[in-house]
Amino acid sequence: MQRIDAFNGDADGICALHQLRLAEPAESVLVTGPKRDIALLPRVMARAGDEVTVLDVSLDRNRGALEALLERGVRVRWFDHHYPGEIPSHPLFEPHIETARDVCTSILVDRYLGGRYRAWAVVAAFGDNLARVAEALAAPLGLDGPRIDRLRDLGESMNYAAYGETEADLIVPPAELYRLIRPYAEPLEFIAHERMAAELDEGRYADLAAAAAVPPHRASKFSAIYVLPDAPWGRRVFGAFANRLAAADPYRAYAVAVPNSHGGYTVSVRAPGAGPLNADALCREYPTGGGRAGAAGIDHLPPGELEAFIARLEQSAT
Repeated sequence: MQRIDAFNGDADGICALHQLRLAEPAESVLVTGPKRDIALLPRVMARAGDEVTVLDVSLDRNRGALEALLERGVRVRWFDHHYPGEIPSHPLFEPHIETARDVCTSILVDRYLGGRYRAWAVVAAFGDNLARVAEALAAPLGLDGPRIDRLRDLGESMNYAAYGETEADLIVPPAELYRLIRPYAEPLEFIAHERMAAELDEGRYADLAAAAAVPPHRASKFSAIYVLPDAPWGRRVFGAFANRLAAADPYRAYAVAVPNSHGGYTVSVRAPGAGPLNADALCREYPTGGGRAGAAGIDHLPPGELEAFIARLEQSAT
């Protein structure tokens, strides 16, 4: 029997898998990629009797491949917080899916494991732009302010490290980052002993400084959109920059676009904490869009549709 772990390459996906494998040690084939590489299941080569665990990846975007795996007799366990569409009912399928704004996949795994490795769920929640949820989750751990800040930095930097159009854009490939954290049951131990933790921080801060120098493409009372340059740092930073904008002004909707190799734009959208905009619903109006209510994106927006998208964002946020 072969075990295969398919996971999103961001902080949430890595931390979700790490918690599971701390609790259920096993050698497995890793299937992952940059944060927006979410059509992972077509790359899973599994046969009858194999076990596949999927973490932080949209079921809706992998439905056909999931159905094919189940038909071949593959057992599939799925943890996720993105829009799933209709969830299949099958004796070989075990879904753990919830789409509320205050959960991420690592929180679902934390619940599944009864909080055994909760500090990693805290890291993931910070990385997934759920700061208040992360702080509440960390409260029972008895951590002081400086240690919580270190978990915040690690989560944000791990999440940042997954952004890029291809692995060539990334500071470190997600499978390699997972292997680096794998020996550590506690994230503070990883921070103390691995140089990579500091390298992630340094790269993120340099790119955020470059993004902060870019003026908004258009801004109104309820929304703003930024268009970053066509450069590796722009393809890395646009999601983290969207998170920073949303944290600084939670009453405004934000979108950050960056040119991609297909001649259009990749877009990251953040909904305000209160207001009519559902980021997931807006992005799913486009063929390559998806995500969750508070944070979503579009993998490819044709260049001729940018201004119309801006108008839809402004209309939805008002």
